[in-house]
Amino acid sequence: MPRPDTAPRRTDDLRQIDLAHHLHPFTDHAAFANEGGGRIIVRGEGIWLWDSDDNRILDGMSGLWCVNVGYGRRPLIEAAADQMARLAYYNTFFKTATPPAVELARVLAECTPPGLEHVFFAGSGSEAVDTAVRLVRHYWALKGAPRRRVIIGRRHGYHGSTLAAASVGGMAPMHRQGDLPLPDFTHVLPPYAFEYARPGEDADAFGRRAAAALEERILDLGADRVAAFIAEPIQGAGGVLIPPDSYWPEVQRICARHDVLLVADEVICGFGRTGRWFGADRFAIRPDVMTLAKGITSGYVPMAAVMVGERVARTLIDDGGEFFHGFTYSGHPVAAAVALANLALIREEGLVERVAQVTGPALAQRLAETFAGHPLVGEVRSCGLLAAIELVDNPATRRRFAEPGKVGTRCRDHAFAGGLVMRAVRDTMVLAPPLIITEAEIDELVTRARAAIDATARDLGRL
Repeated sequence: MPRPDTAPRRTDDLRQIDLAHHLHPFTDHAAFANEGGGRIIVRGEGIWLWDSDDNRILDGMSGLWCVNVGYGRRPLIEAAADQMARLAYYNTFFKTATPPAVELARVLAECTPPGLEHVFFAGSGSEAVDTAVRLVRHYWALKGAPRRRVIIGRRHGYHGSTLAAASVGGMAPMHRQGDLPLPDFTHVLPPYAFEYARPGEDADAFGRRAAAALEERILDLGADRVAAFIAEPIQGAGGVLIPPDSYWPEVQRICARHDVLLVADEVICGFGRTGRWFGADRFAIRPDVMTLAKGITSGYVPMAAVMVGERVARTLIDDGGEFFHGFTYSGHPVAAAVALANLALIREEGLVERVAQVTGPALAQRLAETFAGHPLVGEVRSCGLLAAIELVDNPATRRRFAEPGKVGTRCRDHAFAGGLVMRAVRDTMVLAPPLIITEAEIDELVTRARAAIDATARDLGRL
């Protein structure tokens, strides 16, 4: 077996090795190779990244929505090192636990919404969603209702990339590969007013109509077949789709009326992103099950969790016997130690309150002022440190471009060239910077976003 070569390599060498051996997620590899490969990121500090050519880049996406406390934080690094020295790994199978996993379970039960007292650990958001699917179906089987298997999600929903998680999600391109969705998964209208509101329909009316789509689907299927409705409080990877205030209260009532379990996917919204600890807090959602990942460790090591409410947990504990489910890394001690240090840091630095009171409002104001009247911008929206800028062919009529995604990709490339990580979802530019971002850094982020969108407008002859 060849030995690892730890000698420093030039950027071109790294790119060639990457192209030769590395299959990237969500990548057209032929196009990637034609472009000569990608950027090689070598270090990070605060909200900034540096590539192998020493270019400084503002990370406007917190990695993948996850580096909430920023890069290079010593408390997290030291927590990992200390735990590795003490106990690098042991599993939570066979009636065994480790101190960090036990303590993290207690802390999560305290900081999540009331009633979510039980925790099942996993390694990623996809694993957490798969776990939630199995939990709710097993719950209904134990309750003598095995027909209740259907999971309802939403169009543009993203819940992960495993077969079950991709089936729960409503991403059409993902469904075109692998014969998805699997049976007993279905999707309804998302609360995306910019795209789906009717002419003259105000936000509250649209929110109620979007919620009503869930009830219509439940009635069409028969409530005795529906196990759960799963949704992100704010749809992140779907384009930062922020629901009207009328939406979630009505969804909550519909689920209660038909005895359908409610699963809140907090993989993106959780741990301060919305200006509350969880999106469920922001929208007063009372979920039966909640999935967590990403911000739980600020992305420093992989970890996820499923919070289970008393109704479901009591049935599983009292009537379920052995739950034939789990992962090698469920409750990994190093991940749990880092999560504990991360949550302590979020509390000590008051990051949730800072997002609510300072940086969230500052980002909203700066985006609104900067893009008012821009010839490509149809809408700007934000909640906490989640934001979206809709690029359209005609802002007055909200007419989309003829080739969806082409303009967004062009804009993303301009942003990367200008030292900003800004993501394109179709033709919607999305931002989710680390929670530690300062007001001055918000100004810099928005300035760079404006430069990328202006460059796109010039490409199209609009400026």
